[in-house]
Amino acid sequence: MNLIIGSGDIRAYLSGTHTKGFAKLLQKFVADDKPYYNSLASPINALRTGAILEQRYLSLLDDSYFIQYKVTNENYDVLRSSIDFAKIENGKIVDFDELKTIWFTEFLDIIIPITELPETEQSKVLKKKFKANFNQVQFQLFCSGLDSANLVFLSANSYEDEENQLRQIKPNEIYKFRIKRDNEVIAKIEERAKFFQHIKNYVVKK
Repeated sequence: MNLIIGSGDIRAYLSGTHTKGFAKLLQKFVADDKPYYNSLASPINALRTGAILEQRYLSLLDDSYFIQYKVTNENYDVLRSSIDFAKIENGKIVDFDELKTIWFTEFLDIIIPITELPETEQSKVLKKKFKANFNQVQFQLFCSGLDSANLVFLSANSYEDEENQLRQIKPNEIYKFRIKRDNEVIAKIEERAKFFQHIKNYVVKK
Protein backbone atom coordinates (compact mmCIF):
# COMPACT_ATOMS: atom_id res chain seq x y z
CA MET A 1 0.00 0.00 0.00
CA ASN A 2 1.00 3.62 -0.51
CA LEU A 3 0.22 4.83 3.06
CA ILE A 4 1.90 8.20 2.48
CA ILE A 5 0.48 11.72 2.37
CA GLY A 6 2.58 14.18 0.38
CA SER A 7 2.64 17.96 0.43
CA GLY A 8 1.07 17.97 -3.03
CA ASP A 9 -2.05 16.42 -1.47
CA ILE A 10 -2.60 19.41 0.79
CA ARG A 11 -5.81 20.69 -0.81
CA ALA A 12 -7.62 17.36 -0.43
CA TYR A 13 -5.86 16.63 2.86
CA LEU A 14 -7.37 19.66 4.59
CA SER A 15 -10.73 19.52 2.81
CA GLY A 16 -13.92 18.34 4.45
CA THR A 17 -14.10 14.63 5.18
CA HIS A 18 -17.30 14.32 3.13
CA THR A 19 -15.86 15.89 -0.02
CA LYS A 20 -14.96 14.04 -3.22
CA GLY A 21 -11.39 15.30 -2.92
CA PHE A 22 -10.93 13.73 0.49
CA ALA A 23 -12.52 10.48 -0.69
CA LYS A 24 -10.08 10.29 -3.61
CA LEU A 25 -7.18 10.97 -1.26
CA LEU A 26 -8.26 8.07 0.96
CA GLN A 27 -8.40 5.79 -2.09
CA LYS A 28 -4.91 6.83 -3.15
CA PHE A 29 -3.63 6.46 0.41
CA VAL A 30 -4.59 2.77 0.61
CA ALA A 31 -3.94 1.94 -3.06
CA ASP A 32 -1.59 -0.93 -3.82
CA ASP A 33 0.42 1.00 -6.38
CA LYS A 34 2.46 4.03 -5.44
CA PRO A 35 1.58 6.89 -7.81
CA TYR A 36 4.36 8.12 -10.09
CA TYR A 37 4.24 11.46 -11.86
CA ASN A 38 6.52 12.58 -14.69
CA SER A 39 5.78 16.27 -15.05
CA LEU A 40 8.42 16.70 -17.76
CA ALA A 41 6.37 14.44 -20.03
CA SER A 42 2.99 15.84 -19.02
CA PRO A 43 0.55 16.80 -21.81
CA ILE A 44 -0.59 19.65 -19.54
CA ASN A 45 1.35 22.72 -20.62
CA ALA A 46 1.47 24.37 -17.20
CA LEU A 47 2.82 21.25 -15.44
CA ARG A 48 5.43 20.53 -18.11
CA THR A 49 6.57 24.16 -18.23
CA GLY A 50 6.82 24.27 -14.45
CA ALA A 51 9.01 21.17 -14.41
CA ILE A 52 11.33 22.57 -17.08
CA LEU A 53 11.65 25.93 -15.33
CA GLU A 54 12.48 24.14 -12.07
CA GLN A 55 15.67 22.98 -13.76
CA ARG A 56 16.44 26.51 -14.92
CA TYR A 57 15.83 27.87 -11.41
CA LEU A 58 18.21 25.29 -9.93
CA SER A 59 21.01 26.80 -12.02
CA LEU A 60 20.60 30.03 -10.01
CA LEU A 61 21.26 28.30 -6.67
CA ASP A 62 24.53 27.25 -5.12
CA ASP A 63 25.66 23.65 -4.68
CA SER A 64 24.15 23.36 -1.18
CA TYR A 65 20.66 23.11 -2.71
CA PHE A 66 19.16 19.77 -3.72
CA ILE A 67 16.12 19.41 -5.96
CA GLN A 68 13.07 17.34 -4.96
CA TYR A 69 14.45 16.54 -1.52
CA LYS A 70 12.20 14.26 0.54
CA VAL A 71 11.69 14.80 4.26
CA THR A 72 9.42 12.87 6.65
CA ASN A 73 7.84 14.28 9.79
CA GLU A 74 9.62 12.87 12.85
CA ASN A 75 6.38 12.20 14.76
CA TYR A 76 4.10 11.16 11.90
CA ASP A 77 5.91 9.06 9.32
CA VAL A 78 2.73 9.05 7.28
CA LEU A 79 3.57 12.64 6.21
CA ARG A 80 6.34 13.06 3.64
CA SER A 81 7.18 16.22 1.75
CA SER A 82 8.99 16.46 -1.55
CA ILE A 83 10.62 19.87 -1.34
CA ASP A 84 11.51 21.65 -4.58
CA PHE A 85 14.88 23.05 -3.46
CA ALA A 86 16.27 22.13 -0.06
CA LYS A 87 19.38 23.77 1.37
CA ILE A 88 21.45 21.09 3.10
CA GLU A 89 24.21 21.74 5.63
CA ASN A 90 26.00 18.94 7.49
CA GLY A 91 23.43 16.47 6.22
CA LYS A 92 20.44 18.43 7.54
CA ILE A 93 17.88 20.64 5.85
CA VAL A 94 18.27 24.23 7.03
CA ASP A 95 16.11 26.10 4.51
CA PHE A 96 14.14 25.58 1.32
CA ASP A 97 12.51 27.24 -1.67
CA GLU A 98 9.12 26.09 -2.91
CA LEU A 99 8.79 27.24 -6.52
CA LYS A 100 5.55 28.14 -8.27
CA THR A 101 5.39 29.26 -11.88
CA ILE A 102 2.73 31.82 -12.69
CA TRP A 103 1.77 33.32 -16.04
CA PHE A 104 3.46 36.68 -16.57
CA THR A 105 0.22 38.72 -16.64
CA GLU A 106 -0.75 37.32 -13.22
CA PHE A 107 2.80 37.90 -12.01
CA LEU A 108 2.42 41.57 -12.93
CA ASP A 109 -1.16 41.98 -11.74
CA ILE A 110 -1.04 39.91 -8.52
CA ILE A 111 2.51 39.16 -7.37
CA ILE A 112 4.12 42.56 -7.94
CA PRO A 113 1.46 44.43 -5.87
CA ILE A 114 2.01 41.96 -3.00
CA THR A 115 5.75 42.69 -3.04
CA GLU A 116 4.96 46.35 -2.37
CA LEU A 117 3.18 45.53 0.89
CA PRO A 118 4.92 45.48 4.30
CA GLU A 119 6.44 42.05 4.96
CA THR A 120 3.99 41.46 7.82
CA GLU A 121 1.07 41.86 5.41
CA GLN A 122 2.48 39.77 2.59
CA SER A 123 1.83 36.42 4.28
CA LYS A 124 -1.75 37.40 5.07
CA VAL A 125 -2.46 38.16 1.42
CA LEU A 126 -0.69 35.02 0.21
CA LYS A 127 -2.65 32.91 2.68
CA LYS A 128 -5.86 34.27 1.16
CA LYS A 129 -5.00 34.48 -2.56
CA PHE A 130 -2.73 31.41 -2.76
CA LYS A 131 -4.21 29.27 0.00
CA ALA A 132 -3.12 25.88 -1.36
CA ASN A 133 0.46 27.08 -1.96
CA PHE A 134 0.62 28.68 1.50
CA ASN A 135 -0.71 25.52 3.15
CA GLN A 136 1.71 23.37 1.18
CA VAL A 137 4.63 25.34 2.61
CA GLN A 138 3.13 24.89 6.10
CA PHE A 139 2.99 21.13 5.48
CA GLN A 140 6.63 21.20 4.41
CA LEU A 141 7.62 23.25 7.46
CA PHE A 142 5.83 20.74 9.67
CA CYS A 143 7.68 17.84 8.04
CA SER A 144 11.08 19.53 8.06
CA GLY A 145 10.80 21.08 11.52
CA LEU A 146 11.86 24.48 10.18
CA ASP A 147 10.39 27.78 11.34
CA SER A 148 10.27 29.49 7.94
CA ALA A 149 11.04 29.04 4.24
CA ASN A 150 10.61 30.73 0.87
CA LEU A 151 7.55 30.60 -1.37
CA VAL A 152 8.95 31.61 -4.75
CA PHE A 153 6.95 32.83 -7.74
CA LEU A 154 8.52 32.70 -11.20
CA SER A 155 6.97 34.41 -14.20
CA ALA A 156 6.25 32.10 -17.14
CA ASN A 157 5.71 33.59 -20.57
CA SER A 158 5.87 30.62 -22.93
CA TYR A 159 4.74 27.00 -23.19
CA GLU A 160 7.42 26.19 -25.79
CA ASP A 161 9.67 23.51 -24.30
CA GLU A 162 12.82 24.43 -26.21
CA GLU A 163 12.46 28.11 -25.33
CA ASN A 164 12.03 27.30 -21.64
CA GLN A 165 14.94 24.86 -21.61
CA LEU A 166 17.25 27.64 -22.79
CA ARG A 167 15.73 30.43 -20.74
CA GLN A 168 17.98 32.66 -18.65
CA ILE A 169 15.89 33.77 -15.67
CA LYS A 170 16.23 37.46 -14.84
CA PRO A 171 16.00 38.90 -11.29
CA ASN A 172 12.80 40.83 -12.09
CA GLU A 173 11.07 37.62 -13.21
CA ILE A 174 11.17 36.07 -9.77
CA TYR A 175 10.15 36.97 -6.24
CA LYS A 176 10.69 35.21 -2.92
CA PHE A 177 8.28 35.57 -0.01
CA ARG A 178 9.46 34.46 3.42
CA ILE A 179 6.75 32.30 4.98
CA LYS A 180 6.77 31.63 8.71
CA ARG A 181 5.04 28.80 10.52
CA ASP A 182 1.32 29.44 10.91
CA ASN A 183 0.28 27.70 14.12
CA GLU A 184 -3.38 27.61 13.10
CA VAL A 185 -2.66 25.77 9.85
CA ILE A 186 -0.03 23.54 11.47
CA ALA A 187 -2.56 22.49 14.12
CA LYS A 188 -5.02 21.42 11.40
CA ILE A 189 -2.30 19.49 9.58
CA GLU A 190 -1.28 17.66 12.75
CA GLU A 191 -4.85 16.85 13.76
CA ARG A 192 -5.57 15.29 10.37
CA ALA A 193 -2.22 13.45 10.51
CA LYS A 194 -3.42 11.53 13.58
CA PHE A 195 -6.24 10.03 11.51
CA PHE A 196 -3.98 8.84 8.69
CA GLN A 197 -1.25 7.68 11.08
CA HIS A 198 -3.80 5.55 12.93
CA ILE A 199 -4.75 3.82 9.67
CA LYS A 200 -1.11 3.21 8.76
CA ASN A 201 -0.23 1.86 12.20
CA TYR A 202 -3.21 -0.48 12.10
CA VAL A 203 -2.43 -1.79 8.62
CA VAL A 204 1.30 -2.22 9.24
CA LYS A 205 0.65 -3.98 12.56
CA LYS A 206 -1.78 -6.36 10.89
